[in-house]
Amino acid sequence: MESFGEQAPMGRAADPDEIAPSYVFFAAGRLSSYYTGEVLTPIGGETLPG
Repeated sequence: MESFGEQAPMGRAADPDEIAPSYVFFAAGRLSSYYTGEVLTPIGGETLPG
C-alpha cells in the first residue's frame, strides 16, 4: 500500500482533503446546479495518451 500513487507525476496518492471538496461541490446542488455530465478525474497531473 505504501507504493500506491508513486507512478503519478506528483509522486504520491491524493490526500482525502484534496479530493473531498470536489465531492462537496457536486453534492451541493446550489453550487453545482448548472453542471451536467461532468467527470472529475483526479489523476495527479498524469496525462492520458490520445
